[in-house]
Amino acid sequence: MVYGIAARGRGGASPVKLALAGTALSAMTAGATTVVLTSSSATLDQFRFGQVGALSGRDAGTVVRMLPFLVVNELRVPRIAVGALVGAALGAAGALVQTVTRNPLAGPDVIGVGHGAAAATVLALATGAVSSPNALPLVSVLGGLVAAALVYMLAWRRGMQPSRFVLTGVGIGLALSAVVQLYLTDSELEAAEQVKLWLTGSLNGRGLEQAGPLAVVLVLSLPALVWASRALRPLGLDPETAAGLGVRVDRVRLGLTVLGVVLAATATGAAGPIGFVALTAPQLARRLTRTPQLPLLNAASTGAIILVAADLAARTLLPPLEIPVGALTALVGGPYLLWLLGRRTATR
Repeated sequence: MVYGIAARGRGGASPVKLALAGTALSAMTAGATTVVLTSSSATLDQFRFGQVGALSGRDAGTVVRMLPFLVVNELRVPRIAVGALVGAALGAAGALVQTVTRNPLAGPDVIGVGHGAAAATVLALATGAVSSPNALPLVSVLGGLVAAALVYMLAWRRGMQPSRFVLTGVGIGLALSAVVQLYLTDSELEAAEQVKLWLTGSLNGRGLEQAGPLAVVLVLSLPALVWASRALRPLGLDPETAAGLGVRVDRVRLGLTVLGVVLAATATGAAGPIGFVALTAPQLARRLTRTPQLPLLNAASTGAIILVAADLAARTLLPPLEIPVGALTALVGGPYLLWLLGRRTATR
């Protein structure tokens, strides 16, 4: 049995084909970014800078003249940067987790990563242990790593079986979600509201403070991503076949899992838990590029496109209100998950 891989040839994926697909997806990302930058719905942005002008004593004419520059450079560019980086990290993390678990319905949340990152960040915010937003990605990574390590240890039985790994991750995720809910029911109203707002997953108010650490993590992860893109192909085979080809299956799975945890947890720290991007991006990338295997770098590009486009929709659907982008991705991703589940059931 093979998951996410096929032989070169009919339906196969050559390096040239993957490169062309990656170029097309990069162009789509640039196009989506341009649309967001030039979109005319600046009602909420105007309101913010109108307040800034009033509080700073600037006259209305000065604020109006500065408004286009301020909206683009102070709000939209940093926000788009965070959205693209978060989407890319989630897309790559989803491809890694789906290959490790051999399950197209899996994602970082399935193995407890998102819940661990969210629980650690919520506790840090609630206790005041973190005063700088720059530290939140680090807290999220630590929480995600602890959760993933716990899942890995509990699922290990003379090797790591993907099905046991997923079931253990679901159990740990539910337990961590219960911890967060218990805190919310026993906390002060102001602190609970702050945590609830973060838990919705949003790019509102995100800027270079969040983009910087995430960009550093992605740049440092590039060598590992190049290695992972090569390791994904033999790992899509049956474990016995992969081992016969000289692949140390358990070690490769562990390395891919750690890389996926770091990417997903850092993204969670930057924007809060944003669901379904890690689930949908790898599968959409595979269908868009018409490749049997999960293309890692193309999945990252697809994740960036999804989140940038979702953020544009979140800002423009109900002006001047702004929908949390995490709620919007869940609204769209839920039906997609049901469709994917039905399609998988029908093919059996």
